[in-house]
Amino acid sequence: MSSEENTPPPHPRMPGLLHSLSARLLVLTVFFIMLSEVLIFAPSAGRFRLTYLEERIQAGHLAILSLMATPDNMVSEELAKELLFQADAYVIGLKRPDGSKLMLDAGTPPAIDASYDLRERGFFMLIGDAFESLMQTENRVLRVVAPSAKHPQVIVEVVIDEAPMRAALVDYSGRILVLSVVISLVTAAMVYFSLQWLMVWPLRRITESMMFFRDHPEDISRSVEISGRRDEIGVAQRELADMQGKLRDALQQQTRLAALGIAVTKISHDLRNILTTAQLVADRLAGSDNPEVKRLTPTLLASIDRAIDLSTKTLAFVREGAPTLNRTRFHLRDLIEEVGTVLPPPQNSAALWRNEVPQEIELQGDRDLLFRVFANLGQNAVQAGASEVTIKAAQENGIATIQVGDNGPGLAPRAREKLFQPFSGSARPGGTGLGLAIARDLLRAHGGDIRLEASTATGTVFELRLPG
Repeated sequence: MSSEENTPPPHPRMPGLLHSLSARLLVLTVFFIMLSEVLIFAPSAGRFRLTYLEERIQAGHLAILSLMATPDNMVSEELAKELLFQADAYVIGLKRPDGSKLMLDAGTPPAIDASYDLRERGFFMLIGDAFESLMQTENRVLRVVAPSAKHPQVIVEVVIDEAPMRAALVDYSGRILVLSVVISLVTAAMVYFSLQWLMVWPLRRITESMMFFRDHPEDISRSVEISGRRDEIGVAQRELADMQGKLRDALQQQTRLAALGIAVTKISHDLRNILTTAQLVADRLAGSDNPEVKRLTPTLLASIDRAIDLSTKTLAFVREGAPTLNRTRFHLRDLIEEVGTVLPPPQNSAALWRNEVPQEIELQGDRDLLFRVFANLGQNAVQAGASEVTIKAAQENGIATIQVGDNGPGLAPRAREKLFQPFSGSARPGGTGLGLAIARDLLRAHGGDIRLEASTATGTVFELRLPG
């Protein structure tokens, strides 16, 4: 295998400025503000164009009023040209409520390219007219009709060039654009630094603490800083600090347990050899004719057997990793029946092993390992004082649910809290708690599990689940 294949993947680093959350927030802020300005500009441009045309209508109205000062409603050609020049119009017309009309012109007007009646222009039509004017590349002659602002019954009509209006509209759009850019940049900067202070910098410190903890979990000199904030960032800081503290404690405990496991393995190995020698000597003592020796020898042998069993289980638990499964298909009832034949007897009578498993239930698993599971459960029940152990089972949707119940005195509350923890979950004095711990590990290796269903003064029931 090459050295490249053995090289671990590099740890992720903090992102650069262009790929950071700050840069993305800045770009998004500018984009959304510019989008808002565009949405604001459209009706503003329509309103600007309408105001411009209304001013031309009012200027035309003032200009044509001069005709009313003459007896024949006529002025000289020079004065007419001056009035039209001041109103920026080719022709000005006025219609009174009584039906009379006035007209102010100076020669033949140019051809009209478009007509607009401001009385009929709605909100969206005004916006469309504004963008239509902005898109023009050549001057157009417009005919505009609207009521007078002071006298709504008077209708004024003017013929004007579009180019001055378009120039004013372009100038207005430019000012709006510059203002929008300035507002966007200022707002984006304010939002950027606010988010940096409120979110990005605290998140960066949290991320750096997580990365340092990943590389140096035992170092407590650089724990995450806890501020007095009560928002989500503050909650994240406190939860992360609490998690790191608990993980450090767990790692220290695992390190101590690993060292203890090595020591226990060595001690158990040597102790088993010593006990084996003691067992041989005790066996020879069993043949003695001394009544006192005969009376004490069974107790001695039982104690030595329990000590050897403890050493053997401890060694097996420390050495065993993930079990290797040799899966076969078998009937559960036959397996339970075999377990009953090796069940250790209680003190005064043989244990009643009630096998109520239906014959049709089959399992796909390692038969020997599952044999150990049920043997451990049965042995625990008998050693706890049960005289009867009942096994029931049902299978549905490919899952077998098995109940192992006894008529023992039940489990103490303290034993229930650490029931499946080795060396701490024993239900009887002097027990190791390895039986249930090993049973759970073996069941989980099969994809199943075990739980305590009930434990009262009349007995204890464990429920096992196994895939079929």
